[in-house]
Amino acid sequence: MNQEYLEFAKSIAYEAGKIMMKYFNSDNGASYKNDNTIVTKADIEINEYLIKRVKSEYPTHSVDGEEEQFGKSNYVWVCDPIDGTAMFARHIPTATFSLALVVDGVSIVGVIYDVFTDRLYSAIKGEGTKMNGEDLHVSDVELDDMKSVSQFDMWPESKYNIYDVIKELGKKTYFVSIGSIVRSCTCVASGEFNLAIFPGTKHKNCDVAAAKVIIEEAGGKVTDLFGNEQRYDESINGCVLSNGIVHDEVIDVIKKYLKDEK
Repeated sequence: MNQEYLEFAKSIAYEAGKIMMKYFNSDNGASYKNDNTIVTKADIEINEYLIKRVKSEYPTHSVDGEEEQFGKSNYVWVCDPIDGTAMFARHIPTATFSLALVVDGVSIVGVIYDVFTDRLYSAIKGEGTKMNGEDLHVSDVELDDMKSVSQFDMWPESKYNIYDVIKELGKKTYFVSIGSIVRSCTCVASGEFNLAIFPGTKHKNCDVAAAKVIIEEAGGKVTDLFGNEQRYDESINGCVLSNGIVHDEVIDVIKKYLKDEK
């Protein structure tokens, strides 16, 4: 059954890619929501398309989309229609589509689609991670290796201020922020990055639910900011997504500066 769910998720991802490209080089109707985050016509159209398909094919399931939700179930399709909307709205090609099937809080199927490179990352829990059908694995790079590249996301309204964490870890690893936590997570899964730190909380499960299964099935590790497991059908307590090798070291630094407020 999980393979069926994965094929369904892939079909949604490819349609989402078509919708993204329809708007990418034209008027995407960018506007700002009440929380001052940006949304485009493509975000809304993709979210609506997912709900329509789930209602038709899995009516007992629910949808937790970043723009719209549907139903209530222990089988939840958790979706970020476009992660990196601020970049997408400005016609900068780093945005990605993300979708996971979360059962009783656990991500069991995940897909991430980068339409700009036509790379589809996919995973079923217990069966490994693939990119366009090829096996994918995290790196074995330590933080203080000259090849170490890490991602951080940070914004003023975030519950957790990770500035001091980034400042200390930045003595060992080269930090970048590419405008999409989901896109950076594919870099962790493929070994291009060895770490991503994400301080998101309220409704930010939509950003990392798919990355959870994709990175871990590639050999990495994903926890909340303090090293704890968490559910992905509800708001999260931040996220550390790594190749596994650097994970404990990163958590130790985070705990020096931040207190678990959950």
